[in-house]
Amino acid sequence: MELTRSRITGAAIDLIERDGAAAFSMPGLASELGCGVVPLYGFMPSKAALLDRVTAAVTSKIELTARPGHEAGWKDRVFAEARAFREVGTEHPQCAVLAACRTRGSGGPQAPAEGAAAALSDAGFDRADSARIASAIRAYVLGSVVRDACLAPETPADEDFEFGLDLLLRAAAELLSAGG
Repeated sequence: MELTRSRITGAAIDLIERDGAAAFSMPGLASELGCGVVPLYGFMPSKAALLDRVTAAVTSKIELTARPGHEAGWKDRVFAEARAFREVGTEHPQCAVLAACRTRGSGGPQAPAEGAAAALSDAGFDRADSARIASAIRAYVLGSVVRDACLAPETPADEDFEFGLDLLLRAAAELLSAGG
């Protein structure tokens, strides 16, 4: 089968999900694809570039939808992003953790929750508080993804997730109303 960027990225996602990001290597990927390492570098200049592509592929699946029955506003925007990242994280938990750990400084896509930070800034939080709250939400979502990955698939945790996220957003709203 012919190598393509899409095939390489898909195989990298599968490998990361199976073995974890820490165990991922270009030689391991080459073995999985049945090719040598050198041809991979014809498509991807580096492992970091491939990991950025994996992150972009996974985070591109995040679809933001408003909560039914809620007004669109900063809390709804943050809630939608957190819920969407959790949904993708449930499908790809290892890649979700990888995406959350990669930063703009890596040259890769924006880490999940940067949209939340923008929504928080738009709501009137200062830059530092926006970043801190978005970081807390990202940690909460990742914790939820990890917890869900450890639970039996029959054990729904959606209600618990929504309850906890609502608590975080209420605390943020309280901080905003108190003036920071």
